[in-house]
Amino acid sequence: MNCQTINNGLVKIINNIAVNSGICYTNVTKGSAMGYFMGTSLTDTTRKADDRMIRKEMIAMLLAGGQGSRLGVLTSDVAKPAVSFGGKYRIIDFPLSNCINSGIDTVGVLTQYQPLVLNSHIGIGIPWDLDRNNGGVTVLPPYEKSDTSEWYSGTANAIFQNLKYMENYNPEYVLILSGDHIYKMDYEAMLDFHKAKGADVTIAVIPVPIEEASRFGVVIADDEKRISEFEEKPANPRSNLASMGIYIFSWKALKESLLALRDQSNCDFGKHVLPYLHEKGAPMYAYEFNSYWKDVGTLGSYWEANMELIDLIPEFNLYEEFWKIYTNQNIIEPQFIAGTAIVEKAIVGAGAQIYGEVYNSVLGAGVVIDEGTVVRDSIIMEGAIIGKNCVIDKSIIAENTVVGEGTKIGQGEEAESKLNASIYSFGLAVIGENSVIPANVTIGKNTAIKGETSEADYPDGQLASGGYIIKAGDRL
Repeated sequence: MNCQTINNGLVKIINNIAVNSGICYTNVTKGSAMGYFMGTSLTDTTRKADDRMIRKEMIAMLLAGGQGSRLGVLTSDVAKPAVSFGGKYRIIDFPLSNCINSGIDTVGVLTQYQPLVLNSHIGIGIPWDLDRNNGGVTVLPPYEKSDTSEWYSGTANAIFQNLKYMENYNPEYVLILSGDHIYKMDYEAMLDFHKAKGADVTIAVIPVPIEEASRFGVVIADDEKRISEFEEKPANPRSNLASMGIYIFSWKALKESLLALRDQSNCDFGKHVLPYLHEKGAPMYAYEFNSYWKDVGTLGSYWEANMELIDLIPEFNLYEEFWKIYTNQNIIEPQFIAGTAIVEKAIVGAGAQIYGEVYNSVLGAGVVIDEGTVVRDSIIMEGAIIGKNCVIDKSIIAENTVVGEGTKIGQGEEAESKLNASIYSFGLAVIGENSVIPANVTIGKNTAIKGETSEADYPDGQLASGGYIIKAGDRL
């Protein structure tokens, strides 16, 4: 349709303007000749249409600024949500994909620590169909105020600093997510539960063995799932319902609590917001989730989650057509597996070249495993090159690492880490991204390496179990 707009004596032809109930929506000043149609101001009508368009029933706020210090050298240069997973993905792909699969098309991603890789990966949201004018994905770093700069200090403080972003959409509900977990979840089903209960807050929970419940925040709920108490990592838990760090808030309750707690230092949902609302008598419910969910916040759990992908019948299926996981990956040539190669029970990323043997391992895009090399029970990330005649056992080798020929990694008996025994355990050898390992050295278990190393860094040609090499200029 053509609508003729007359303004200041000029005639403009505007093509393909949307028509609703006989009203031509276009930017026309109120005083122009076509400023009214059927007695309606087009400017006012446009504004009302825009208001209807921008309002969202539920938006998501995805907390993705964590350092992930328990992942050691894997997060020296990237935030935990940007760590590679499953030979193709990054951890943040899972909550982002859950959002779009659940019909949520407005997502704010709150970044802070080492955001470069994460920002580049998210881009404008194209892989997740979140490149939209109305909503879509928005990266929300800590902003600079006119008088000072303020980092996010606590999960709830991060959300508080983005009140204006949320107000733009005037949502009925706000979904709070963490970028740290591997799972598939229909948030729409959780929202239906929230509505049915008339809740102000709904917390997603997962049953865990009672002997493991002390590692989590747990909730105590009645038969109707109404929450009566919270316990933060209790020594003697009275419930096995562990919080997943996923919350749905009614917008009014969330906004009120954030404003009331605005001066609380390190304001946190579990420690401050939820207790505040509970004390005020707000209806709070537990939404029980009974499918696969993995917190990959430690090297052991991260390694286990990757290994679970290659089980004969994996508990977590990456390949379901009805609930796809989307990612931002460059177009890479097909993988190549040489005629002499052996690959058993493995995920091999696009563009990988396999000339040696790979067993029970996850290999990222563009990985090279040269002739005579044997890889077992390991994660080797995108762009890593493993030279000839190497042996790699139960190791995590990060992106773009180069391992010289004849080197053996993950060998010998276990010994406690001299760097940090609470992080570098599980018998894993861990090598950070962009590292260089020289030829013909032997590296033990519970070890950590970051940086460009040389033969001089390995006395007697080895790094014993429990040892570490962190080159100057590289961070832990």
